[in-house]
Amino acid sequence: MTMTTGKPVRVGRSGLVREDREARIFRVHRDALRATGAFEAERAAIFERSWLYLGHISEVPQSGDYFVRTVGGRQVIFCRDEEGELRAWLNTCPHRGTTLCRETEGNARFFRCFYHAWSFSPSGNLVALPGADAYPEDGTFRERLGLRPTGRIAMRSGFVFISHADDGPSLDEHLAGAGDHLDLVAEHSPEGMEVVPGTHQYGVRGNWKLAVENAMDGYHFTPTHLTFVDYLKSSGFVTSDEGGIVQDLGNGHSVMVQSGHSGRVGLDWEPRFGDNEKVRIDAVRAEIASRLGVERARRITDHSRILFVFPNLLIFDIEAVSIRSLEPTSPDTTDVTAWHLAPRNEPPSARDLRLKTLVSFIGPGGLATPDDVEAYEAIQRGVYSTAGDQREGVDWNDISRGMEAEFAGLPGRSIDESSIRGFWRRWDELVGDALGDHR
Repeated sequence: MTMTTGKPVRVGRSGLVREDREARIFRVHRDALRATGAFEAERAAIFERSWLYLGHISEVPQSGDYFVRTVGGRQVIFCRDEEGELRAWLNTCPHRGTTLCRETEGNARFFRCFYHAWSFSPSGNLVALPGADAYPEDGTFRERLGLRPTGRIAMRSGFVFISHADDGPSLDEHLAGAGDHLDLVAEHSPEGMEVVPGTHQYGVRGNWKLAVENAMDGYHFTPTHLTFVDYLKSSGFVTSDEGGIVQDLGNGHSVMVQSGHSGRVGLDWEPRFGDNEKVRIDAVRAEIASRLGVERARRITDHSRILFVFPNLLIFDIEAVSIRSLEPTSPDTTDVTAWHLAPRNEPPSARDLRLKTLVSFIGPGGLATPDDVEAYEAIQRGVYSTAGDQREGVDWNDISRGMEAEFAGLPGRSIDESSIRGFWRRWDELVGDALGDHR
């Protein structure tokens, strides 16, 4: 990615992002990670307006299936209605505001409010209530008091998104170059992909943007995850954080692509997977090449990737496939929800290996995620140490690594920070007007 031309020193719209293009300096003020004003502005400008990841179509295979999730600060009922259509309803009774679904998942013919026993179909219709004769006989009140939808719902390759806004770009317009990478994940299997039952949920005492930075930061891999690197070496597999690239996919999205970084269940063998998995992987790779052609098959089988879809979705297509959703809860805290995605109908032995491998590295108790969470939280603690310090450059984070190569139009290396800068430029563009001239 080549940087745009213009004045050598650029102060972003929020006042919290600054670039000195001649000196190759990119800085973000630490208020972006700790200030209530910045959090409220991004809530209004990003999470109330953007497309947000909600779930995967495989999670609601039957009519009446539902999940309740908090997305962009709002509880949402994600369900399939009686006609088979995907729906996203705000989890509140239109009558007096009571939380409607008090279970997090299930299958229901009707959603029944416990307070006054109003009942709604999965398609949102008010179908029953005690004392309906207290309302006009023409029944128009039923339409007026149906479930409240989110603004919009749309899907790409099985990944379901919502927007709380009624207007704005379409999902495909929003996804830009990230859409093709979602397609690549969906193409792992000719029978499609499915979310494996079970959910990882944990809280981080850190700003949500630190999780995005970490995912796109190959620079930390070896020093931070040294235990995992040593483990791979002991098994006869050598990995490195060198050689990977990052790509700006537009609209704040980015991807890190690695080759030979670590094995991938069903796609790329390494010794710890065992000989039986090697035979199976050879057959899977041949099927993908036959179905999609050699070049696209190589993109799927030979390269692991970490995909960030702005603003709340991370997909780790590395050792196996993990979907991770970010939900900011304050400037200092983030809720993380993760699911495992796998090919439908893969052999039980392969599914067991997949789950074991995935949780051993990027599960909440694996060899990577606890390291990363400590990094987020250490940064969050650290940014308060300089709060209010007016000395030049003291209260700023530096994100300048690799700017010289970026200016030269060279591909971004995974150990540089070009994709992190792309994220902050998009954040600044969207949040600037809501935040005003911060400083």
